[in-house]
Amino acid sequence: MNVLKRCIYGVSIISLASMNVQCKGDKKVEETTKEAKATEMVTIEKTAYGTTPKGEKIDSYKLKNQKGMEVDIITYGGIISSLKVPNKAGKSEEVVIGFNSLEQYMKANPYFGALIGRYGNRIAKGKFTLDGKEYSLAINNTPNALHGGPEGFHRVVWTAAEAKGGDSASLKLKYVSKDMEEGYPGNLTVFVTYTLTNENSLDVLYEATTDKKTIVNLTQHSYFNLSSDFSKPILDHEITIDADKLVPVDATLIPTGKLTDVTNTPFDFRKPKVVGAAIEAKDDQLKKGLGYDHCWVLNNQDKGERFAASAYDAGSGRLLEVYTDQPGIQLYTGNFLDGTLPMRNGGTYAHRTGLCLETQHYPDSPNQKDFPSTVLNPGENYKTKTTFKFSVK
Repeated sequence: MNVLKRCIYGVSIISLASMNVQCKGDKKVEETTKEAKATEMVTIEKTAYGTTPKGEKIDSYKLKNQKGMEVDIITYGGIISSLKVPNKAGKSEEVVIGFNSLEQYMKANPYFGALIGRYGNRIAKGKFTLDGKEYSLAINNTPNALHGGPEGFHRVVWTAAEAKGGDSASLKLKYVSKDMEEGYPGNLTVFVTYTLTNENSLDVLYEATTDKKTIVNLTQHSYFNLSSDFSKPILDHEITIDADKLVPVDATLIPTGKLTDVTNTPFDFRKPKVVGAAIEAKDDQLKKGLGYDHCWVLNNQDKGERFAASAYDAGSGRLLEVYTDQPGIQLYTGNFLDGTLPMRNGGTYAHRTGLCLETQHYPDSPNQKDFPSTVLNPGENYKTKTTFKFSVK
């Protein structure tokens, strides 16, 4: 077969592009290929993780950069099963609570590392109304509904697509929640994209569409212990939250409907303060949460993605900064961890051995007329982003 081919100034011109013919000595093409490989600074690797009792294959994806950060995500629950970042000596170590097996994640646990939906946090008495119709949800946090229900997004199998290019790699997860699943109306198509950069940032992009009016409030439920020593509580972690107000709650952790000033309260983290400084204070709100289990009203809500909170462990030097476009953030200090769940390398996760920084809308928003709306209509696109950035100081 005759192939018309010319080389001009090192550039190949091929009449039959589908044959992918290249000039000998085409240095520009070879150099481009080498450059592409050299700039692949973040990698992604897929491995088998296990099989559910229903026969569903679960995969694990490891995203890894050149700065010592690794993130493992499994397709069961979209769970971050491992997250390793360097300390001030350059040693990469585990900083999130997790298990060693799929079987353990499938047992009852407090949402370790999981994606939460359709609605993160609590809905009062498991009921809300849209256009005059009342919807009833499963009561899994008596007397309320919590984190999407007992079979929420944390217990479903997500499909995954990977992408990489240069200084980042992404894992895009997809799940279609059927109309009336867990009591929520509408067929909801959800995408969650985890992106690791070579600057030790993990971006979480949430997207959703619906074919019927519904409510949506997605979040990520990793428990952090920046010391990497999970035999220690997180009481010495230094927390900052850019919030002038708190969403106070009643005895069942449902918002009262008011927003209160944090000034002169244990909830003022506008300047860095260790978790243990006031967690045992004689404060009515702290008693209700058995510690910190509250949503803060983030400042600068009109500015899109901005600094929301940080956590710092002086011993390791690790600093976690959280950026989000969401109106609120829930600080939960592991108050209900009770020493019954196994650690990866022996021992158990004791009281307050991890803390969560969950970006979200306020709890019970569908029943609170003065809170920002969590309603999603057909034709609208739900889209929100949170970034977890790690560094040392």
